[in-house]
Amino acid sequence: MSSRPPASCCTQGFKHEGEPTGVIIKIQDKWTAYVAAAEGKQKRDGVGILLVPDVMSISNNVKLLADEFASHGFTCMALDIFNGDALTLNDLISGRDVAKWLREGSDGHNPHTPEVIDPIVSAAIETLRTDYGASKIASAGYCLGAKYTIRFLKSSIDIGYVAHPSNVSDEELAAINGPLSIAAAEKDHIFQVEDRHRSEAILSETGKPFQIFLYSGTAHGFAVRGNMKDKSDRENKEQALEQAVAWFDRFL
Repeated sequence: MSSRPPASCCTQGFKHEGEPTGVIIKIQDKWTAYVAAAEGKQKRDGVGILLVPDVMSISNNVKLLADEFASHGFTCMALDIFNGDALTLNDLISGRDVAKWLREGSDGHNPHTPEVIDPIVSAAIETLRTDYGASKIASAGYCLGAKYTIRFLKSSIDIGYVAHPSNVSDEELAAINGPLSIAAAEKDHIFQVEDRHRSEAILSETGKPFQIFLYSGTAHGFAVRGNMKDKSDRENKEQALEQAVAWFDRFL
């Protein structure tokens, strides 16, 4: 695989302080999303961002991240792809079986697999188009959310950005049909050195624009769960966001 399945590092990190300013909505009266609407002179009409989060779904960190995208003029929708069954900060350290959670859900009856998640993502994309006037859609995927950014870069979205991706197959990466930017952590058990190199080779074969930025001194999750009281963590997280914004600016 181009990146490996989620593990204990996928929930390790810090809760970010701040009060989100967006709103919670329901998509087709079924699924929950958080929307941070762009306003004022910076608003980019006709453009929307679908933020596909990590295994903790629309946590406070993710809401604040969506707010930051909105501050750059992008209306941003962060989607709960786990339908209320997200993991919590540092949950996996306890030894919880994440593979079983993905396969069956917490109750054993509601899996978090592409067959279940793809329709949720499709509905969110349609809502961005119809309700928010997005004729062009970018997607920012973090950790497991990167898998769905990449899956939908095949046909439904225009441009993708992913940070420390997990559970992406070679076939999914090879099928992209638009520009892709990757923010990679230096020390990442999920997206290791050989995974980065294989991803580079696959992306070169696609013929689509791509970039891979490697952030020294970082670990899996740095772009969304770093310690904001640590200068290096904070700067790396901010630079990863700037990478996404610059990439979206280039192609949207």
